[in-house]
Amino acid sequence: MKLDSVLVFSDKPKKLAAFYQKVFGKKPGWTGGDYFGFDVNGSYFMVGPHKDVHGKAKEPKRILINFSTKNVKTEFARVKKLGAKVIAVPYHPGESPDMWLSTFADPDGNYFQFGSEMKM
Repeated sequence: MKLDSVLVFSDKPKKLAAFYQKVFGKKPGWTGGDYFGFDVNGSYFMVGPHKDVHGKAKEPKRILINFSTKNVKTEFARVKKLGAKVIAVPYHPGESPDMWLSTFADPDGNYFQFGSEMKM
């Protein structure tokens, strides 16, 4: 089994897709109506409309979207300049000096994180 995609619904999918276009540094690889799909290193991040979704996320901590990167501090600084709301500046979770995390909220209030690449 492989995680294929994550679909984030919004009442403003074009605005949310434009934000993630800046985060990913590229245009969506797929669009259809008000749906947008980004290839994120072999998995897909999608944004689209839903008639029952309105306003900001009411429980943004319920699901956390994680993106791994070689340099959390660099990505943190870059995305902060894009205007993303900072939830947590880069920090070491637990006792691992090699692991870094930082957390943001997107325009709909959904939380997403940059983390060091995990070694399993």
